[in-house]
Amino acid sequence: MDSLFAPINTSLTGLNVLLTAGPTQEDIDPVRYISNHSTGKMGYALADVLAERGASVTLVSGPTHLTVAYPTIQVVHVRSAAQMYAACLDHFPTAAITVLAAAVADYTPKVVADRKIKKKEPDFSLELVRTVDIAASLGARKRDDQCMVGFALETDNELANARAKLVRKNLDLIVLNSLKDAGAAFGHDTNQVTLIHRNGAIHRFGLKSKRAVAHDIADQVSVLLPVSVLY
Repeated sequence: MDSLFAPINTSLTGLNVLLTAGPTQEDIDPVRYISNHSTGKMGYALADVLAERGASVTLVSGPTHLTVAYPTIQVVHVRSAAQMYAACLDHFPTAAITVLAAAVADYTPKVVADRKIKKKEPDFSLELVRTVDIAASLGARKRDDQCMVGFALETDNELANARAKLVRKNLDLIVLNSLKDAGAAFGHDTNQVTLIHRNGAIHRFGLKSKRAVAHDIADQVSVLLPVSVLY
């Protein structure tokens, strides 16, 4: 019964949060696109938890069927990596905290056909070009009074790859997922993460609900925030 009277954590009251979630869709022609298996569940859980803690959350969301629990969350719907990047540039300057949980396409078709591509030849080649690296671009703009969190979904050399990404993109915290962990990553209501701080600290967690994982991430973000932001 004591849990019914637990104090509400409002440690992020008054802070602006920019959060990305879900997949992106990169058009090939009017009926086809390139995407991935992200459902947006982890990002949406984070949006709700951060709003619950008092933050003013702007959620830049790729296509998903999910909805947020708090009407105070501003949802910006986008489809492509380019649209997500543009929305992030708009909101990043006023964000004390930026959490990049979206699974953004690394490549997009060089040319988008204006009509459906008809099936003709036995082989078909599609030329792709790199999309803008949103995390690296924002990381290059990050001020000392801003905190940035990224995600790394890995299959090999997980810790080494996540640490390298954290440094390369000027993040303060990175959330490591491994596709080797049953019940984690895309499509599940649960997740298993390792949180790696810029100072080298590592926090490993067992499998738990994505909402519980969101609370673990929010706890670490609160630790990372500069004193000048909190007071």
